Amino acid sequence: MRTTKRFSSAGLSVTEYLCDSGPDDTPFSEHHHVFTLSFVRGGGFGYRCGGRAFELVAGSVLIGHQGDEYVCTHEHVHGDDCLSFEFSPALLGEVAPPVRSAAVVPPASQLMILGELAQSAIDGRSDLGLDEVAWLFLDRVSRHVANVPDAPAALPARDRRRAVRTALWIDAHASQPLTLGLIAREAGLSPFQFLRVFSRAIGVTPHQYLLRCRLRRAARLLTDDDRAVTDVAFDCGFGDLSNFVRTFHRAAGISPRAFRRAALRDRNFLQERISAPLVG
Repeated sequence: MRTTKRFSSAGLSVTEYLCDSGPDDTPFSEHHHVFTLSFVRGGGFGYRCGGRAFELVAGSVLIGHQGDEYVCTHEHVHGDDCLSFEFSPALLGEVAPPVRSAAVVPPASQLMILGELAQSAIDGRSDLGLDEVAWLFLDRVSRHVANVPDAPAALPARDRRRAVRTALWIDAHASQPLTLGLIAREAGLSPFQFLRVFSRAIGVTPHQYLLRCRLRRAARLLTDDDRAVTDVAFDCGFGDLSNFVRTFHRAAGISPRAFRRAALRDRNFLQERISAPLVG
């Protein structure tokens, strides 16, 4: 495991975790030492906690409650890349973290966009501070889990493996014109079987995940002030500019151009829009 501390101050830290474990490595028990939100940026892993099992892929969020014992596994894929927001009990104060029963949030558009915004802050491509993104992320996750049931995957290992590996394939090929039939063939299942397996294992449908992968990449590219919005749309796999603008606005609450302006300069505007009701 390679760790890189990106921010640390008064009970809040932001750390990158790059794990190289694979199917041949023996999993072991660990404990969450503080309340943690881990955004999966790449790869995937299994999470076992409190007698429940989950599969996480790029865009998923792991909610770690202080004191909980857990096990991470890599039986389906080799390695993962996570950005972890870690809050001390004293820092949380009157802030109510997500209910204890919540463990994993499936990939959601606005959470994925915020994850990319954090990376932009790390890379120096945004005027927002990592601590600001951390609090925005906590607010979003807390409100999200209040509206989404926490349903662990109840599937055979073979089906979970197919879903996770296909999610990685979707993420790697998101800029291409993908259909349910094409993705299902990649998974070796009929479209109906694949839709059922993927949705139960990952928590979203294949098309929803594809769109969110495209939006995550778009958010990353939009922090480059030299790239035209039209180029961003086509580079991310959207068929036309108007569709991209509508989809991005529905997910982020602001247009791609407004997001670029807010990420680079106007942080108050971005915070106000991200505080609006969550969609997708």
